[in-house]
Amino acid sequence: MQKYGGTSVADPDRIKSVAEHVAFTKRHGNDVVVVVSAMGKTTDNLMSLANQVSSKLPGREMDMLLTTGERISMALLCMALADIGVDAVSMTGSQVGIITDTVHTKAKIVEVKGDRLREALAQGRVVVVAGFQGVSTDKEITTLGRGGSDTTAVALAAALSADVCEIYTDVTGVFSADPRIVPQARKLPQLSFEEMLEMAGVGSKVLALRSVEFARNHNVPLHVRSSFTWEHGTWVRNIEGESPMEDPIISGVVQDASESKVTIFAVPDRPGVSAAIFEPLANANVNVDMIVQNTSREGHTDISFTVPKADMKVAEEIVTRVSKDIGAGGVTHDTDIAKVSLVGAGMKTSPGIAAKMFRVLAENNVNIQMISTSTIRVSVVVGLSNMESAVRSLHTAFGLDSGTSYSAPLPERK
Repeated sequence: MQKYGGTSVADPDRIKSVAEHVAFTKRHGNDVVVVVSAMGKTTDNLMSLANQVSSKLPGREMDMLLTTGERISMALLCMALADIGVDAVSMTGSQVGIITDTVHTKAKIVEVKGDRLREALAQGRVVVVAGFQGVSTDKEITTLGRGGSDTTAVALAAALSADVCEIYTDVTGVFSADPRIVPQARKLPQLSFEEMLEMAGVGSKVLALRSVEFARNHNVPLHVRSSFTWEHGTWVRNIEGESPMEDPIISGVVQDASESKVTIFAVPDRPGVSAAIFEPLANANVNVDMIVQNTSREGHTDISFTVPKADMKVAEEIVTRVSKDIGAGGVTHDTDIAKVSLVGAGMKTSPGIAAKMFRVLAENNVNIQMISTSTIRVSVVVGLSNMESAVRSLHTAFGLDSGTSYSAPLPERK
């Protein structure tokens, strides 16, 4: 299973290069299924067109529109393969039997049939699948949301019991930090599914969270690598029981500036109030991340939480309405925040990581607004202006600097 992102198929020359690599893999005795994203900024351009003609953006029609991007990529790649003598066939998500629920623009896969795909492989053909899409149980075209092509690839790899799912992108693997912020970030040779889940969940953009969840649940080894250099990248797999002594306690420092903080003041401290706040947000598909509730004073408390900036308008309308219903004192929001996280399986057996993190941030005059932890992660919310200095200082303090600057071409920051 090979998945190629938008930068990997961004223009005719890149598509020809991908075709050569697919042919190389096929000629070495492998059955090959390829999942492709839309070319370059095609999806962004389609979104722009939609916004120019409508302020409504019906979910069904957006899915019909956006799925065309991947269909262009799959057809062009099959043509490039035909040109070098490789028998290939393109298929949409619905043609390979990716069945989803009925939620437009962020559907979830409920079943992968794959009968037509298996038939094509049995005939010796390479199958090129349009990523990011499926067909709902209501027989409507759906898209899988951000990172949906990764999810497509992993789901198909699981259904076919593939040896590996290779995720080709514009970086050479998963790094200990974003090389655009920390030039001395190092490429990680391997990560556990749990570490990659935490990194994806707190903002790492290399792999989509849902694809890593799918890979862990079905034990599909992932290999993240570059389609520009073809060098070996980072393996993400089940490494339970493997813990070489030289493995670092911390695997990476991850930042995320895509969230906003909402604070509800003077919330009545009584049973059921938290449910009254967060159930309407869940029903509106607003993903709430970190939640902090202050100690109750005189029967009232303050509640702060973070949500994606993209969902802020919906969240603010809901929270404003609910705060009035429950008799709270008011609502504010702050968009100038960032989440900075330490992730590493070594935390399980190494006390004091959080304390050291807080000390390092204090020494660099970085104020902590919120804190969240898991067994292998510590996350803090800081001011957006402090994000880069926080990431760099933590990377150095925990001994992650490589000693040399990353020299490969860097992708654009989104």
